Amino acid sequence: MPDTPLLDTVHVPADMRAFDAPRLRQLADELRAETIDAVSVTGGHLGAGLGVVELTVALHHVFETPKDILIWDVGHQCYPHKILTGRRDRIRTLRQPGGLSGFTKRSESEYDPFGAAHASTSISAALGFCAARDQKGDTNKVVAVIGDGSMSAGMAYEAMNNAAETTKQLVVILNDNDMSIAPPVGGMSAYLAKQVSGGTYRNFRRFGKSVAEHLPRPFRNAARKAEEYARGMIVGGTFFEELGFYYIGPIDGHDLDNLVPILKNAAAIDDRPVLVHVVTQKGKGYAPAESSADKLHAVAKFDVVSGKQSKSVSNAPSYTKVFGTELIKRAQLDPSIVAITAAMPSGTGLDLFGQVFPDRTYDVGIAEQHAVTFAAGLAADGMKPFCAIYSTFLQRGYDQVVHDVAIQKLPVRFAMDRAGLVGADGATHAGSFDIGFMGALPGMVLMAAADEAELAAMIATSLEIDDRPSAFRYPRGEGVGVEIPDLAAPLEIGRGRIVREGTAVAILSLGTRLEEALKAADLLAARGVSATVADARFAKPLDADMILRLAREHEALITVEEGAMGGFGAFVLQLLAEKGALDAGLKVRTLCLPDVFQDQDSPMAMYTTAGLNAQQIAASALVTLGIDAARGAVRA
Repeated sequence: MPDTPLLDTVHVPADMRAFDAPRLRQLADELRAETIDAVSVTGGHLGAGLGVVELTVALHHVFETPKDILIWDVGHQCYPHKILTGRRDRIRTLRQPGGLSGFTKRSESEYDPFGAAHASTSISAALGFCAARDQKGDTNKVVAVIGDGSMSAGMAYEAMNNAAETTKQLVVILNDNDMSIAPPVGGMSAYLAKQVSGGTYRNFRRFGKSVAEHLPRPFRNAARKAEEYARGMIVGGTFFEELGFYYIGPIDGHDLDNLVPILKNAAAIDDRPVLVHVVTQKGKGYAPAESSADKLHAVAKFDVVSGKQSKSVSNAPSYTKVFGTELIKRAQLDPSIVAITAAMPSGTGLDLFGQVFPDRTYDVGIAEQHAVTFAAGLAADGMKPFCAIYSTFLQRGYDQVVHDVAIQKLPVRFAMDRAGLVGADGATHAGSFDIGFMGALPGMVLMAAADEAELAAMIATSLEIDDRPSAFRYPRGEGVGVEIPDLAAPLEIGRGRIVREGTAVAILSLGTRLEEALKAADLLAARGVSATVADARFAKPLDADMILRLAREHEALITVEEGAMGGFGAFVLQLLAEKGALDAGLKVRTLCLPDVFQDQDSPMAMYTTAGLNAQQIAASALVTLGIDAARGAVRA
């Protein structure tokens, strides 16, 4: 063992291309240790990265990145890749303000040719790179690494179905990390994979095909099917062969001695796209991850020795838990309630629901489009489906929300978790746009909870709506600590509430900025400005009576929302314009998320940047009223 760790000598992948097998294995061990240590400092996605350490080493050893294109699906597993591609000195800034992204990011490195954070995009993007390469006459390789979970999405198969018609040179690595597809692997399967990917076998196969081409069509087709099905019976590749891929595998993704030569063979295949089926173990090499049910997929900062995470303790339940718990209460009273999730049972709280009602819980995989239309079918036949999908992921199923749900006025209930900003996960996971895109749909009832008790009431409200779709949004994280009734009463559709009466300015909040709006009112009171604070509750239908009253009785109206431009504030302005409320000189400001994709930071800092915390709301109110906010500045 040299005094200097091998990892210290690898600044870019070219530094490791001459390594022999023992040094590659040593490098993988050091890379795994570095990944664990870095994530213990920053938190983030751990298990997926640990599972692809050897695969990452092998890919950068075999392929000439960045000339050769390497695309990671989702990006949960990209931390080892970042360490090997010139970013080791910044790896402990992962997911921090101004630091490295937790996903691949084009602006961050030439080794990240395509940004990702949503699943199942890699093969489509890789095909784009292949087509561009072929059009330009270049010869570089293109590799897409996709997990077996991401293969549950239709987009992956749409791309694979198109691949053979688009290019002859593409390598797809199927990273199977939960044994969901592969049989047990070992020396024999590695040997077979090496043989069927090698030149001798491929030359023999070409010879057989050339002979078969001179046979009558029935015999030619029979010969092709016999060859492909026989090999498929041995290595499990029939399905991928039918999609036009040359299938290699399954192989042990932690065995560098076999992995490296097989990848070299795959890179040399130039007559059709190749799929290399690699079986890995999520959390590999770190005992706390290997023994964890989720393989420590996502972690807070933790102690490396014990694996114990340093999570903050709150007396208030998370909004996600409130949703799951309240839905259980309702389902105990109504057998027609069912729940659908798209591969996020714990993230949406439906793991709790599924424990109580396993036969009424449907996890459709990473397939949001299917989830929405599946829910529509359930609703059409009299069930009461709750489709629980993160706001950012519901974007993937929007066409189905429009055509399969809204146009047919089907009572699907959309529970939109992670509404608003989400901190360290950054722009790709922010729930910024759902107010606008859901509120644009005729007949949609759209609600936003100000606290956990309101969320419980909105779940109850959605059950009262049986003639059209409804949706309610709520953020990531804990509630504000209010008491939730044993069984919340439904709200009156389209009715908000006045939380505090004032005279000069009205602050109309939608969602969980209500607490900050109340703090802003306190700050304004300290400046002698009386403020009314209202909770809109509904973005659609709006409480027109309440909003018009606020417009009549106040000099200024400030709307506050945790969403992008074109949402709640725009709806309110439309109402005020239609009713002539602006003609009397009402001063209006709409506070929403800025027209940028905000980078990762703490949620508090992100909302400050967006101008949606108490001090910024108060300052905006003063400016709207024509009061110099800088003189005797508003202080918290």
